[in-house]
Amino acid sequence: MPDNEQAAQQQPQPQFSIQRIYVKDASLETPNSPQIFTKEWKPEINLEMNTRTTPLSDEHFEVVLTLTVTAKNEEETAFLVEVQQGGIFLVAGMNEQESGHALGAFCPSILFPYAREAIDTMVTKASFPPLMLAPVNFDALYAQQLQQRAAQENQH
Repeated sequence: MPDNEQAAQQQPQPQFSIQRIYVKDASLETPNSPQIFTKEWKPEINLEMNTRTTPLSDEHFEVVLTLTVTAKNEEETAFLVEVQQGGIFLVAGMNEQESGHALGAFCPSILFPYAREAIDTMVTKASFPPLMLAPVNFDALYAQQLQQRAAQENQH
């Protein structure tokens, strides 16, 4: 067997799979109900996002996408909803850059529709109109984070 064929066989193949997707935590507050329902609905929506990755083994990782949505109507908080959408992912046979991208961009992209649906369900059960949050480009956000880290490292 030629050397490069042997090397190709020894090189681990990149592996990625979803092991589990679940709601880790969810909360909804409507601090100004029922009075908020008597006002015309012209909300200001604020969305905050965060991701956290926790290694479970050499190849398994928990990724948690947290979405926090605050809706204010006429300066009063109509609702505040937070969902922590979790997932366990198998990520193996990748270099640091590839696994970083998988965990930092690809996994949150998978989790986002689940979190968006959980938020819409809670909001509509609280008798507010669904939010239908716009899709998020996690690849662009991840690239932005890498640029910020590089800039910070260059400053030190």
